[in-house]
Amino acid sequence: MSPEPPAAAVRRRVARVVLLDPEDRILLLHGFEPADPADDWWFTPGGGLEGDETREQAALRELAEETGITEVELGPVLWRRQCSFPFDGRRWDQDEWYFLARTTTTETAPAGLTELERRSVSGLRWWTSAELSAARETVYPTRLAELLRTLLDEGPPSTPVVLAPEIA
Repeated sequence: MSPEPPAAAVRRRVARVVLLDPEDRILLLHGFEPADPADDWWFTPGGGLEGDETREQAALRELAEETGITEVELGPVLWRRQCSFPFDGRRWDQDEWYFLARTTTTETAPAGLTELERRSVSGLRWWTSAELSAARETVYPTRLAELLRTLLDEGPPSTPVVLAPEIA
């Protein structure tokens, strides 16, 4: 008997949020592979578009669901990237747009996590640029520390920066 073929890739249009507090700290979620909690990483809030949502609407909805933070000023798209990775037994192909957002709220209350997120997200943390640069943990996108430093030093780009594709 031959093994089952891998499931087809899940293709998603994704909106992500680079959320900064008044001290210019960035909020990241800590995630892991459900079948292997030791395989973990940090990532920005965000997720796939639902129905006829715009990317802006999806960014705000996902931010509220994953962090409980709704008082934000959504800014421009900073970066765009294509990525493909295995997660929870499937391959995910994503077209990601990263929006800048600012908030004065630093209390988090992630009450709207999906079933998969409840099985694969272990918390959130505010990071300074220096902490992110010194981090030994895996962070996505992989150049986030450098991208954040450039953002804080130079401000948002005039047009979104297209990041190199990431294929895992």
